[in-house]
Amino acid sequence: MRMEIMKRVKHAASKRESRSETIGRLVREGLAARVRRAADDKDLTVINKHADKLNAEAEDVLTYQS
Repeated sequence: MRMEIMKRVKHAASKRESRSETIGRLVREGLAARVRRAADDKDLTVINKHADKLNAEAEDVLTYQS
């Protein structure tokens, strides 16, 4: 592995983690972040698809509150 990567792994490690444990944790965290980003992207696509309708409903509710 490159020295730069090893330095980053060492920096990311907790005092009680081995290098293998740190790498495993970082991979799991990275994969979980990718899953979250994919879900967020999907949610944003759905929201954008229905934005006009949702905004109209919100405006309607606000007129009743005035």
